[in-house]
Amino acid sequence: MVPDISTVIFWMLFLALFPISFVWLRRAWRILRNKDYSEVALIRGEPPPNAKRFAPYTAAVNLIAGLSLLLVILSVVLWIAFGIVLLNPDFQSWVAVAGSTLWMKIIFDFLVSRQAKVLLKQDNKRREFGQQQKKS
Repeated sequence: MVPDISTVIFWMLFLALFPISFVWLRRAWRILRNKDYSEVALIRGEPPPNAKRFAPYTAAVNLIAGLSLLLVILSVVLWIAFGIVLLNPDFQSWVAVAGSTLWMKIIFDFLVSRQAKVLLKQDNKRREFGQQQKKS
């Protein structure tokens, strides 16, 4: 393997998948197994008061994204080492899968956190309305 620019980019992208998938799988583990909701539906770095409500969605997003990147890692390793093809071993194919996974994870995390924010505002309005009704 000649160390030209394409080889360097290949290895940089490939090696970046390891810590990303580790962090996402660790988050899913913390949410599902340890019931740690500190990283669920973050709004400006803080979890909402009802983080348990959004935990299954965040755990599913992290688990699916982490396993998807793990599949990409295994497919590249198995293809390089043994010639076994799980995914298309072409550089553009596995980079497309990894990139799509990365962006979809970011988008779905954003959607879950925005939904938590909207529901938090609705709950606050209901509480305020209920307190006004009790005073009257």
